[in-house]
Amino acid sequence: MAKKTVNNDDLLANIIKGIEEVKGNDIDILDLREIDTAVCDYFVICNGNSNTQVNAIVNSIQKIVSKEIKDKPWHVEGTDNAEWVLMDYVNIVVHVFQKQIREYYNIESLWGDAKITTIANKY
Repeated sequence: MAKKTVNNDDLLANIIKGIEEVKGNDIDILDLREIDTAVCDYFVICNGNSNTQVNAIVNSIQKIVSKEIKDKPWHVEGTDNAEWVLMDYVNIVVHVFQKQIREYYNIESLWGDAKITTIANKY
């Protein structure tokens, strides 16, 4: 079965919409396309204030991406304790953290060469 190609810009826009819909905060988009060792084109990183909100963000992203562009993640992990949920859309990997867990792991610093776009909090 051939996987249909999804436009990265459409996918990014719908992921951001999904995060904002349930008041996810501190959204960073890391552009990894210039980094040879990167496993995908983009990381999207955001955080929620509780495991309930983290799972709400994950569900919102899945719902909006599915509805708008008929795509679903290849893999999702971490929903059991919802401290750090990883959603793998192949070209784009989404990391949804609880705030203190995000600060602890600081994965942005591991990708120092990435171009980072920060989306201003709306709330």
